[in-house]
Amino acid sequence: MWFNTLLLALREIRRNLLRSFLTMLGIVIGVSAVITMVTLGNGATRAVQAQIASLGSNLLMVLPGQRMGPGSAGGPAFNASDVEAIAQQIGGLRAVAPEVRSSATLVANGRNWSAGVTGSTQDWFGVANWTFAAGRGFEPDEERVGAAVCVIGATVRRELFGAADPLGAQIRVKKFSCTVVGLLGAKGQGAMGNDQDNLLVLPLATMQRRVVGHTRINTILVSMRDGTDATRVKEGLEELMRERRKLAENEDNNFNVLDTRQIADTMSGTTQVMTMLLGAVAAVSLVVGGIGIMNIMLVSVTERTREIGVRLAIGALEREVLLQFLVEAVVLAALGGLIGIVLATAASLSLAQLMNIPYAFDASINLLAFAFSAAIGVVFGYFPARRAARLDPIEALRHE
Repeated sequence: MWFNTLLLALREIRRNLLRSFLTMLGIVIGVSAVITMVTLGNGATRAVQAQIASLGSNLLMVLPGQRMGPGSAGGPAFNASDVEAIAQQIGGLRAVAPEVRSSATLVANGRNWSAGVTGSTQDWFGVANWTFAAGRGFEPDEERVGAAVCVIGATVRRELFGAADPLGAQIRVKKFSCTVVGLLGAKGQGAMGNDQDNLLVLPLATMQRRVVGHTRINTILVSMRDGTDATRVKEGLEELMRERRKLAENEDNNFNVLDTRQIADTMSGTTQVMTMLLGAVAAVSLVVGGIGIMNIMLVSVTERTREIGVRLAIGALEREVLLQFLVEAVVLAALGGLIGIVLATAASLSLAQLMNIPYAFDASINLLAFAFSAAIGVVFGYFPARRAARLDPIEALRHE
């Protein structure tokens, strides 16, 4: 019986092919919109997590000021003794790296390019998860004397040297030239939309003497060993820095300790909430598509009144007529769901590539959207099917 009912449903759909397609269109749009929104949202979440992770693993950032942004200018900067104190007095650390940032116009090979300039130690490359595509980092002697050597990112290499080998070349930074000793592996876009590869790295002493002209340190990066309790380390850092800055018990911190994992969790939570909201908005179109199915099925019942009367007159049961129209509505909705999944996959792949985020396939949302589309067919197809099953055979046969 089920097989015959399915064949009857497919025959009726094929008989009015254009009308059936237009009826399914609401379901197609709804399913494809829901899946596309959720897939892109999941991809954006993964991209944010990867970008935060690229800052460094198990990383704490110690910044002046009570918060990031304009308020950070109110706190005094750090110095080399703060870095040494953290390395010596806080346990569970892999490495500690000071960081001084600025920007400058770089000149080399007859070209010039504006880039970020960072001053730090050899430990900075490991703490910040940088790899070397070629060359090396800083030697201890170069760090101690403030040698005129530098390491460049992939963007600086591309803009100043093209495909040429930059190792051993000279780059002019403000009023001095440095020798390129290393080329960093590419990282791509950062969590804040910045180009992480557009940088030149100098030894800390070189940066302080020749670029910024002072010994202040903007940021201290603290990398913890695997398995270390981040909360305990963070509390130890705060206690140590309060002591070194001579803050009274009733005074607020004039520095901030940020855990990159907390930043990643916060940003991921935000993108997930946005994904859920967008998915919910897109799901409204599924309900609209269900209303369209109900409308067309009611029209179909009116058009096929005599056919229904004949079936009832020759012995068809009410439940068989009910099942015929219900299956027809479910088949319409399910076919729309399948087409929507195909369109959503194509749209998600294209948009993910365009937005430069990973394609995050989620089988559960695809199955859920398909099941929901079939459920829409049941819910909105039941009333027209019930109306068809309850027709009076005599009145139905008289219908013109």
